[in-house]
Amino acid sequence: MRNITVESLNNTPVEQQAVELVERKGIGHPDTICDSIMEATSVALCQEYLKTFGRVVHHNIDKCLLVAGKTSPRIGGGKVDEPMRLVFGDRAIYEMDGKKVPVGDIAVAAAEEWLHKNLRFVEAKQHVIFQNEIKPGSPELTDIFDREVIGANDTSAAVGYAPLTETEQMVLATERYLNSAEFKKSYPEVGEDIKVMGMRRFRDLTLTIAIAFVDRFVPSEKAYFSRKAEIRDAVHDFVTKQAHNCRSITIDVNTLDVQNRGEDGMYLTVLGTSAEGGDCGQVGRGNKVNGVIALNRPMSTEAAAGKNPIAHVGKIYTLLTHDIARKIHTNVPGVNEVYVWLCSQIGHPIDRPLIASAQLVLAPGLKLEAVAKPVEEIMEQELADIYKFTARLTKGEFSVA
Repeated sequence: MRNITVESLNNTPVEQQAVELVERKGIGHPDTICDSIMEATSVALCQEYLKTFGRVVHHNIDKCLLVAGKTSPRIGGGKVDEPMRLVFGDRAIYEMDGKKVPVGDIAVAAAEEWLHKNLRFVEAKQHVIFQNEIKPGSPELTDIFDREVIGANDTSAAVGYAPLTETEQMVLATERYLNSAEFKKSYPEVGEDIKVMGMRRFRDLTLTIAIAFVDRFVPSEKAYFSRKAEIRDAVHDFVTKQAHNCRSITIDVNTLDVQNRGEDGMYLTVLGTSAEGGDCGQVGRGNKVNGVIALNRPMSTEAAAGKNPIAHVGKIYTLLTHDIARKIHTNVPGVNEVYVWLCSQIGHPIDRPLIASAQLVLAPGLKLEAVAKPVEEIMEQELADIYKFTARLTKGEFSVA
């Protein structure tokens, strides 16, 4: 048996607390762009390493900076004055046993493909300058991959939880709804840079939403405010149909807007993202691996995006804790809320953490003894299968943003 501890908590479940705050940065937010591109680059590198070397080798490319460009948004359509700059950073293997991997080219190709798939109006070759600062990996960390049993490349702790509260679900679902292909057909002016802040006070839910409007689809100031009202009503209908525990729902969109000030009073963009001229982005400043930033929850501090999925426990454990928590909540009746904690020691096998802990908020009247064994069995099995889990990570099967 591994070092597994199961305990019960007397906490009030987040769903029942008086105030809850949850944020999501949408697919076009500068921070989410950085997380997504560096993860796509890691996945692409894993596949190339397997092809060239027969195995995944050392890389950590979780340092990325998206430097905002400069644009001139205008009613009816503005222009891009200066391109954005995407800086790739950190470490990766370029050469081993006489075989080479074009790390920089792979990074740029992965970024271009991601931008093409996810940001409708960003032309990578025209609107983005790519700067490769990925350097060769350090010998000691590289050596970890050559050992018979791969050890953790860091001493790191992570926490995951389940289930998502209704507020967390609504924040996540609202951004995905606004960024869905179906919604874009009806409202093409809605850019991909969307941020949703959910605030629940008792049973009253308020969603404050920032939407980067695409200026070419805005013929006038009147049309902007009219469409904004339509979008607000559409979101209200969407949330009302799904949020069954709320007494009232308030939707506020682009609350900085001021009428009768032209472009200065509207959130207009040329490309649908604030990265074009307003905000920079960075890995690790966006959503947690379950898609939200939930302020009522304990959170891991690791930036999972771009880290190698074979030995970097900061990434592996951050994703695995959420996966284990979901399985415990789904398969063990009476567990109302669960928090899973894992902590590694550098150099030690990743399937043998220093501690693996489950904290359970149980249904009223349920004793810990009734659920401790099945919870331990799930944790034991998931740790035993951790190398199957990391294999899935190399293929990009889990979102990190």
